Amino acid sequence: MTLQQYLDKKSAEVPLSVAGTTIVPMDVRSDFALKLQLNHVAEQAVDSRIKDTIEAVFKHMASGKSSYRGGRALVTLLEKVRSTAAATDEWQVVRLVQDSLDYAEGRILRPDFEERYRLFQRSTEPLSSHQDYLARTLSGVLHYFTQVGNDYLAQHPEAKPAEVLAHVESVGKDARYMQQSEESPGRYRILRGSAEVAAWLEQVFHERVDVEDPETAARRIVMSPGSLAILAADKEGQLLLQAAEVQRRRRDLKALRKAIEDPEARESDLQRALDGQHWIFGGQFASQAVLRRLVPGDEVDIPLIRGDGALHIVELKRSMSLRGSLVKRHRGSWVPTAEVHDAVSQAVNYLVGLDEHRLRIRDELGLETRRASALVLIGHPALQPDAAEEDITEALRTLNTHLNRVEVVTYKELVDNADRALEGWC
Repeated sequence: MTLQQYLDKKSAEVPLSVAGTTIVPMDVRSDFALKLQLNHVAEQAVDSRIKDTIEAVFKHMASGKSSYRGGRALVTLLEKVRSTAAATDEWQVVRLVQDSLDYAEGRILRPDFEERYRLFQRSTEPLSSHQDYLARTLSGVLHYFTQVGNDYLAQHPEAKPAEVLAHVESVGKDARYMQQSEESPGRYRILRGSAEVAAWLEQVFHERVDVEDPETAARRIVMSPGSLAILAADKEGQLLLQAAEVQRRRRDLKALRKAIEDPEARESDLQRALDGQHWIFGGQFASQAVLRRLVPGDEVDIPLIRGDGALHIVELKRSMSLRGSLVKRHRGSWVPTAEVHDAVSQAVNYLVGLDEHRLRIRDELGLETRRASALVLIGHPALQPDAAEEDITEALRTLNTHLNRVEVVTYKELVDNADRALEGWC
């Protein structure tokens, strides 16, 4: 089944046009500006055969009922003008016609096209009539991305400059697939992750489907809410989106593993690597809460919300930079050290505070803390070469069986569990 057949089977309203396995490119632009520029091309041409092919372009453009006619036929005619000019060694005309093609197919923006050929300017007008528009546009763009950076710093006050720039860059990539809000005409929204899905779709088209323009095809799908809705509602389409999500999670998991194995990583570094990745902690968690200061004087590291609406807090300790050991020998067995017990006590204190403020938190924030639980992430087996990883894991699991609402896990076990979950999800 071709991509067109698949999407047509699901909806007749999908804004995609596919023939066989070839996706038709975007609409070809044909307007008065293109006609003026082609007049200039005709003036530069010497050979009569070139002039004849340009005249054929004019006739095609004029054959539209209410506007200039474009379409694939216009591109074909322009390509014929270009090849005729090349055959007659009129390379200046070849260059001009290439501009015509680039403009018709959207590779040259209208302001740049008009400015380049001064199509609508008198000789006395300044060279850059779009300078003010460009300046205001640039100022607005810079102001927007400054705000994006400030918002990110407000949520991540310890973020490094490179992290802020990376966040701004990711928003900029998603902005290419901005969509107009159906609920509020005239307003637009940027859906985070759109660029990532588009990149994955483009890769799929490059490697598995024969399409004329993989980038255009991916852009059309990502920018079409109807197409995404069909993919999300259909079993086969869900496989596409699921594969893209697995790819993103693998990348996030790789970045987290790098952070936990960094001997210099602090708790704040680990928190940034885990922030927004609630899936890593297991499928029982539906989301991550926005507020971290739920009780006066206490600020939890990562607040998660279980599927039943109850709160689950994650207390982060250091991984490879943990100052002490995780376990010690006691009467021939491995038992958790004071480092672990102190972390458990801190988590218990958080739970006590949540219990004491349960009614206020439920009424003001809509979170249920009566059944709240906690996870302590601490250390890495590589920190303690004198103890086998199995012994460390067994000692912590034995401790967990005697705890009621708190669980202790090493960072390595968390990542390994998430990695296995991804393998089972594929």
